[in-house]
Amino acid sequence: MADQNDESTQADATDDVAAEESVATEADTANNDDSAKDDSGVQTADIEKLLDQATESLEQAAGETASAEATPAPFDLNDLSPTEALSERQPIDLLGEVEMDLRIELGRTQMCLEEVLQLRGGSVVALDKLAGDPVDVFVNGRLIAKGEVLVMNDNFCIRVTELVGS
Repeated sequence: MADQNDESTQADATDDVAAEESVATEADTANNDDSAKDDSGVQTADIEKLLDQATESLEQAAGETASAEATPAPFDLNDLSPTEALSERQPIDLLGEVEMDLRIELGRTQMCLEEVLQLRGGSVVALDKLAGDPVDVFVNGRLIAKGEVLVMNDNFCIRVTELVGS
C-alpha cells in the first residue's frame, strides 16, 4: 500500500514547480517590457552602443571627425589621351608562342554512318566543290582567308588569294 504522506508530498512538489514556472514567466514578461529585443535576443541598446563604438573607431582611423556637412572632392583623372609610347609597334616575335587551330577545308559532304564505316583506303568521297575552286582557311573556327591548293616539293601547300574581312 502507498503511504498517504507520499501522495501529498508529490502534490506539493507539483504545486511548487508550477509556482516557479509562473514566477519565471512573469519575470520574462517584465524584462521584455523594459527593453526592446529582436528575434535573435539582441537588445537595441547593445546595437546602438556597437554602432557608436564603430563610428568612433572610424573617426580615429581617419584622423579627423566625420561631419555630415563635408563635401567630397572630385576625382581628377588627368589627361587620358594616348601617348606616343603606346603607339609604337611591337615585334611580331611576341606572337611566336601563341597556339592556334588552323583548318583548311577542301569541301563538304554529308554521309550516313553506314557509308563512313564502309570507307577503305582508295575510296573516293565526292565534295561540294570542284577541283579548281578556292579552299577555305579557318583559324580557331573562324574563316579568315580563301586560297588555292599547290604542290611544292611533293607537299601540298595553300597559296592565300583572298583575305576575308569580318
